[in-house]
Amino acid sequence: MRRLPLILVAALGLVAAARDAADNWIAATELPPLVAEASVEVLDRTGDLLRAYTVADGRWRLAISLDSVDPDYLAMLIAYEDRRFRRHNGVDALALARAAGQAVRHGRVVSGGSTLTMQVARLLEDSGTGHWAGKLRQMRVALALERRLTKDQILALYLNRAPFGGNLEGLRAGSLSWLGKPPRRLTPAEAALLVALPQSPEARRPDRDPAAARAARDRVLARMARAGVLAAEEAETAVRTPVPTVRQPFPALAPHLADRTRAADPLAPLHRLTVDAALQTRLESLLRRTVAPLGAQLSAALIVADHRTGEILAHLGSPDFTDTARAGYVDMTAALRSPGSTLKPLVYGLAFAEGLAHPETLIEDRPTAFGAYRPANFDGSYRGTIPVREALQASRNIPVVALAEALGPARLIARLQRAGIRPAIPGELPGLAITLGGLGLTLEDLVRLYAALANGGRAVDLHWRSDAPGDTPGSAVLPPEAAWQVADILRGVPAPPTAPQRRIAFKTGTSYGYRDAWAVGFDGAHVIAVWMGRPDGTPVPGAFGADLAAPLLFEAFARLKSAPDPLPPPPPGTLIAANAGLPPPLRHFDRRDASGSDRSGPRIGFPPHGARLPLDAARLPVRLDGGTPPFTLLADGAPVLTGLRHRETELAAPGAGFLTLSVIDANGHAARAEVFFVP
Repeated sequence: MRRLPLILVAALGLVAAARDAADNWIAATELPPLVAEASVEVLDRTGDLLRAYTVADGRWRLAISLDSVDPDYLAMLIAYEDRRFRRHNGVDALALARAAGQAVRHGRVVSGGSTLTMQVARLLEDSGTGHWAGKLRQMRVALALERRLTKDQILALYLNRAPFGGNLEGLRAGSLSWLGKPPRRLTPAEAALLVALPQSPEARRPDRDPAAARAARDRVLARMARAGVLAAEEAETAVRTPVPTVRQPFPALAPHLADRTRAADPLAPLHRLTVDAALQTRLESLLRRTVAPLGAQLSAALIVADHRTGEILAHLGSPDFTDTARAGYVDMTAALRSPGSTLKPLVYGLAFAEGLAHPETLIEDRPTAFGAYRPANFDGSYRGTIPVREALQASRNIPVVALAEALGPARLIARLQRAGIRPAIPGELPGLAITLGGLGLTLEDLVRLYAALANGGRAVDLHWRSDAPGDTPGSAVLPPEAAWQVADILRGVPAPPTAPQRRIAFKTGTSYGYRDAWAVGFDGAHVIAVWMGRPDGTPVPGAFGADLAAPLLFEAFARLKSAPDPLPPPPPGTLIAANAGLPPPLRHFDRRDASGSDRSGPRIGFPPHGARLPLDAARLPVRLDGGTPPFTLLADGAPVLTGLRHRETELAAPGAGFLTLSVIDANGHAARAEVFFVP
């Protein structure tokens, strides 16, 4: 009897020693790395995924936290895989004993005894489960994990590492790929499928064996009903739900901008942009549909920005990043191209700011030589003396070049630079040709320019990163009054027939040789710019900005919002008057006015010299400008009216062909205009 206490003491000692040895064994466990490379993600302004990138080994492994997972999924996962997860220390002795007893009775493995922590250990070390040595190692790592991490941290490791078939790793990658949605809100059928897949991810892949995937999901649902996690009615409804049979592609929105953002900060795991994913999706669909019937090589690009904040809301470098025929991989928002007529509003704005002209100033649209430079109007016709408003709305070339000559090309370049634009100038010496597109700009440059026009003439700091610095006042590109006058003129440009009229200020442009078609417009809140053409610069015959790009511009506005925001009222100092109410120097502009020369002789305001007129009326209207009445009017050298004191009259329409009209005033000054009547 005396020996019993000694034996007990010895036994207790052995137990204590074993416990200490086990503690030391667990404490000495060298854990595998707990942090694995995760996919770089690009998120939109609300946190939705725009684009993700695979990790180095080609796997999709998107980071996820517990608070972004449906609680019902977590409840089902724990109830199915490890119902005592919150109570054991990493190894569930009861589960191991049950699994061993079942194996002995059936002669095979019927159920596993692995806990979620042991599964995490296996995933961390990428070790198998079929050998006792491997199982023992998992148990040791599991015990060590439980000592060093919280239960939630262990569960998060499982959610980030569990396999879901193919190159999908982690719950978020599995949910996005098989369900097309993040796992924040899941139906019982969806949650059960995601619980079942990691047990045998390749054998149960829904795209390869949907029957196996469905059977595994239904087993999870049945057990959840028995365990009371799901009501019987919920489980029955979920069983009738089909499983997905195709793998959904990962979001790849705004791919050019995502690539550019990642390249600028390659070590950042997460990039947050100002882009709106829903708007981006709508516009990408619109762009693909628009170019589809226009030829296999035609491409397009589009940018939407909030000119009040400078935030880029949508960025489309091409209709389809993967379309090699259209060189979709080329970001055409950043490509240098000829802007055509899209710089004309800046010229007029500067002329208004410098007091050279007013929207109601009369200006000449007739063949003119500017030294060796002899521009022509795009359509080959001329309108004579017209208001500046009409000259800009009709995009006449001669008037804008005359204003640019008076301003000086260097001044135009300086104002572009104030807007944050660095144009590419052939020969680095700007000439008058820049007015009509003789320089290189990008679509992003045009967004900057028109954002400034919309922002009261002040430059806007365009940005697409959510962490960009706060708003800072931009440089003054134009005075507010001049910017408003330009916008007021541009909103009077006729919109496409089905679009709202006079709600959006816009300008179109076509570069030399029909290589680029442009349309840029703004309302009270947003600016949108569109480019269409071929990335290699090959001409697209007949591609006009007004016909090709303008409809797309207005469709983009329609997908942005239900109705345009109103343009602002005129600033207090704006001079609003008809031509007769303007100060004398502003009533008429021509090159001689700009140089201070006298302009006293008569001119034929209509028809203008070089005009091509249809032969569809019995009378020809004639308008005379300048000079001193009475006038003598001649047709092909023969007097047809004498003693004319009115400046407007009519002549009998001649036949088809050329006609030379001449006028002589009371002081002997003369002018003439040659026109052609088209039969």
